[in-house]
Amino acid sequence: MMSAAVPSLPPLLELAGFDGDWQRYIDAVFGEFHRDFIASQPKLKGRWVRCRRDPIYDGKEAGFWHCTSEGPDEAQRIPDLRRCERIRWIRYAIEHVDFVGIDHWTNCRGNETRHLLWVNEEFLVVVAERRRKRDGFQYLQLITAYCTLQESRKEKLRRERDASRNG
Repeated sequence: MMSAAVPSLPPLLELAGFDGDWQRYIDAVFGEFHRDFIASQPKLKGRWVRCRRDPIYDGKEAGFWHCTSEGPDEAQRIPDLRRCERIRWIRYAIEHVDFVGIDHWTNCRGNETRHLLWVNEEFLVVVAERRRKRDGFQYLQLITAYCTLQESRKEKLRRERDASRNG
């Protein structure tokens, strides 16, 4: 079966449209995230994708901060404007995973299986397989999303993607 071409990506959500008002901008970015992952949830190949909610920092879920900022310390993550601009691309990639221009493969991190969705070799969305302890319900959890700007990072992802395709 041949994959369909990717329809146009959602538009970037640019800071310039908010006259440089960072608080209004980050609230708008969170509004998009809230709509896409809290008020509703997308499915990746029939499985729900949920965001990590805890810890909540500045009134926003951990999953949001992992998709819009970088750094190891939850309370001191640094906002990444490129990630913020592409907030609409995360759900889009999940829901259009079978389209040309979105590469999808899995890898293992420790004992965790992760799905990688790479949009035009420019933006990577990472979701992990999860199982709820109380009843065994399986779902996917959004881990992060970020731009792949460095050529060395792109080469590493290409090798991993190609190796997963060749078994």
